[in-house]
Amino acid sequence: MPQPSRMAWGDFPDTIVLAAERRTRQHPEYLAAKSGDPAAATRLVDALVDETGMIAVRRLLDAAVAAPAPALVSAHAYEREGVNAIPIALARLLSDRLGLECEDTVVQTNVVSHTGADGYARLARQAAFTGEVAKGRHYVMIDDFIGQGGTLANLRGWVEQQGCTVIGAVVLAGKTYSARLSPSREQLHELRQKHGRNFEEWWRERFGHAFDCLTQSEARYLARAPDVDTIRNRIASAQQEGNGPRRA
Repeated sequence: MPQPSRMAWGDFPDTIVLAAERRTRQHPEYLAAKSGDPAAATRLVDALVDETGMIAVRRLLDAAVAAPAPALVSAHAYEREGVNAIPIALARLLSDRLGLECEDTVVQTNVVSHTGADGYARLARQAAFTGEVAKGRHYVMIDDFIGQGGTLANLRGWVEQQGCTVIGAVVLAGKTYSARLSPSREQLHELRQKHGRNFEEWWRERFGHAFDCLTQSEARYLARAPDVDTIRNRIASAQQEGNGPRRA
């Protein structure tokens, strides 16, 4: 099965995380927003995005040299419970406050069931995308949550494959240690030293990219695995469960 495209990260900036994960998940609007209620999603992001977060986003935009100004791209993510309404609500809030265009035709084409999944399942069941973006345009990715960062990695790969440039990412909530997407040299060295170059070739054949296209959190997760056989077996098991097709 063809895997989503990815690109090496280079000096890609850290993801901007706007709110604490615990506060987000405990918010009374969270479950309804995650299950597809756009009004609940709007109330959720309005309540959680403060001026500190907006300053961080403005700094990201100020560092861009693109003209016209970067646009925002978020994917309609399909969950088992419905269409996750948080990413587009966050993109629209940022669009309104910052005067940026918001591209909302991009959709996730599969159901990966990442919520509550372990790291192997996240690696095995990767998000794929389709939609329309403006060739040559610069974009900032928007999502509701960052865990291992694989969804953002695949969205970036898809957007850049269309002839665009992604300059950064903004999420509502996530793990602080997951904000860094570009894997460090030290992390890549640890991964290669522990599991060997043959494993990287296996990974390239299986997923279509080398380790420098992993996120920092993905590389760290793999480096902590006891051995290559464990990784292969756990990924194969998760893939057998399959990615669900998106709902019509």
